[in-house]
Amino acid sequence: MEKPSTQDSILKILKGKSSMKQDVYEKTVKAFVMMRTVAYEIVRDIKANPDLTDKRVIVEYRERGEFEFEIRISGDLLIFGMHTNIFEFDKSHLIWKGSYLKEDPSRSFCGMINVYNFLNDSFKYHRINDLGYLIGRIFINKESHYFVEGKRQLGFLHNDFNHATLDEKAVREVLESIILHCLNFDLYTPPFDSIREITVSEMQAASESMQIQTGKRLGFRFQADSDEIK
Repeated sequence: MEKPSTQDSILKILKGKSSMKQDVYEKTVKAFVMMRTVAYEIVRDIKANPDLTDKRVIVEYRERGEFEFEIRISGDLLIFGMHTNIFEFDKSHLIWKGSYLKEDPSRSFCGMINVYNFLNDSFKYHRINDLGYLIGRIFINKESHYFVEGKRQLGFLHNDFNHATLDEKAVREVLESIILHCLNFDLYTPPFDSIREITVSEMQAASESMQIQTGKRLGFRFQADSDEIK
């Protein structure tokens, strides 16, 4: 039997894995577009709710480009960004334990949407040294199955990769969970010793642009919150 040529091997990968990755990419784009629409609707519904009487509380939706959008919710800013590449999971990852991937290993290839939480004032006052946190990653495969790696309820509520498909109802549940987590993730004061000393030049720069570093958990290990990303 004639041994396959190198070109045959290349063509096999292009027809198989490369085409499959394009399928995953298209599913991820479709999910991201749906997420944008649902995010806009959630913001619209919150703003229209008669129980939200305090006009100082800002709730806004804004496009940031083809692969990004943001939700401003009170003092927080959530930035959703779709990665344009496709990823596979290491064989040690928990998702390999079920029969779903064992039946078809190509189901492990996923698109990824990252969710970052910043303080809104960090952007408003151009505090470029402020910190943001990755609070969740949404993974979608070629069959629109999904799961969320995230903090606290995000990872617990949305981890049935074998069965869960990302439809409009699921997107709404994921987004509302993210917003709720964001609102419950409060700003901590940094340890006194971490900001006890400051140079004259740093003070002048801080006065000019309000760039004393700020973050929700500044000075603390992220893992110390006991709600680390799983």
